[in-house]
Amino acid sequence: MRCTKIRTEQFEFNIKKIDNWILNIDKIKSGKFIRDELKVGNTPIVRLENIDTNNLELYAKIEWLNPFGSIKDRAAYWMIKIAEDKGILNKNKTVIEPTSGNMGIALACISMSLGYKFTAVIPQAVSEETKNLIRLLGAELLETSDDLCPRVGKGTDQCIALAKGIVNSFPNEYFMPNQYENEANFLAHYNGTGPEIFNQMNGNIDYFITGIGTGGTVTGVGAYLKERKDVKIIAAQPQPNHHIQGLRNLQESDKPAILSKRFHVIDDIFTISDEEAFRAVRLIAEKEKLLVGPSSGAVLAAALKLEEKGLKGKAVLIFADDALKYSSVYRQFKVLDEETLRSLEELISLQKVN
Repeated sequence: MRCTKIRTEQFEFNIKKIDNWILNIDKIKSGKFIRDELKVGNTPIVRLENIDTNNLELYAKIEWLNPFGSIKDRAAYWMIKIAEDKGILNKNKTVIEPTSGNMGIALACISMSLGYKFTAVIPQAVSEETKNLIRLLGAELLETSDDLCPRVGKGTDQCIALAKGIVNSFPNEYFMPNQYENEANFLAHYNGTGPEIFNQMNGNIDYFITGIGTGGTVTGVGAYLKERKDVKIIAAQPQPNHHIQGLRNLQESDKPAILSKRFHVIDDIFTISDEEAFRAVRLIAEKEKLLVGPSSGAVLAAALKLEEKGLKGKAVLIFADDALKYSSVYRQFKVLDEETLRSLEELISLQKVN
């Protein structure tokens, strides 16, 4: 796989956009982050002006500008808030969740900022940067020898089974939000992300493109948009045995309950290879001066496949997180140059977040 040189000034341009959530983690760790600062959503949409498309206008919703660096902040906040309101969660309970990464960081941050302990049950294959961030926050980390994205349904992976087993054994001590089945995951996007996109685009949207994980984003946004106009909902799934953290291949796993309940809102699914996703990550860095995570690359790759069909209109893409947690993955697959990777590692190092 070719390694593309990213100019230093491009990296510096992106740093201005991606270091806020690192600073928020630092504030949580030092006890300086207060509940009133916990505001998720209202992330910007930017036009991808430099990526060549003949007929399709591409817009990206920049979700790493959520307080803790990813789109998962939205569902994490809604699941915790609704559980508090219903009296299901109280300060005597530890929050526990099986996660492939971003939900673990989001729940660790939100739990700590609200005064709860947190335990993440996580596949060993998740990037070391992600695991180190969760540990840094003082959360307990239980690793299992699972695939990168925990399977649901028949053959449920160890991390889901372990988390459920702990809750069942100690129901008065643990609360599991369960992003795979919790309706709050859907509502976070139906009541939040969807209206934001529709309003930011002034209703001028023809396609919505996002990755498949738990299904909360694609069904929540998709359902909201389809109630207002004929928007085509496009989902990107990774190849089997993939290396795209946070996404799910539906041949390897049953649909999570959240996805299965409203699967009908999806109009088309594109399967994206690792190579296609990583090539798109490089393209975004070169053309738009943005350093994105692998799932964002997969979403752009799906958009480019859509454009190859000659379709016209405006497409909004979800860029779920930035590149900060993936330097080890990007080094392994030669996605970005070594100078950029070292700069990413310096920014996210324990010396920077202390």
